[in-house]
Amino acid sequence: MQVSEAIRMKRAVREFQDQPLSEEVTNAILNAGRRAQSSKNTQPWSFIAIQEKATLKALSECGNYAGHLAGAALGVAILTPDPAERFSIMFDAGQAAAYMQLAAWELGVGSCLATIYEPETARELLGFPENLHLYIAVSFGYPVDEAYLTRSPQKGGRRSMDNIVHWEKW
Repeated sequence: MQVSEAIRMKRAVREFQDQPLSEEVTNAILNAGRRAQSSKNTQPWSFIAIQEKATLKALSECGNYAGHLAGAALGVAILTPDPAERFSIMFDAGQAAAYMQLAAWELGVGSCLATIYEPETARELLGFPENLHLYIAVSFGYPVDEAYLTRSPQKGGRRSMDNIVHWEKW
């Protein structure tokens, strides 16, 4: 799959089949996040890969709209240093998430971002160090509706270029 095709077709998937991802697929997704670009190549992230259903369910309760984590085959918690330390930390975490999501899409795996609104509850659940923070997790799994991966994007689903891009000045 071409990168441009993955970008055009990619959409959030929140309902997953009850089917595990292979070790090969899981590692490809995680490796894509590891390979993401970051400000000054600082690579400020660490990942916790979660496959245990009870842990995914508990983590899904740490965000208002994170319920999709409970049904995922894989959840990835993206840990970062304190974002207040440097503006680009959350941007870098977002790039790692995007790389993982695009790699997953190419492999026929859907995904969706989850914002973690209860980071201290998540810390207790996952046991990560005090100097790291969790604000983003990603759910991964095979979509319940496999046609979702190949269905053309909806007409009118995105704002037009003319509505978004301003050349040289506003």
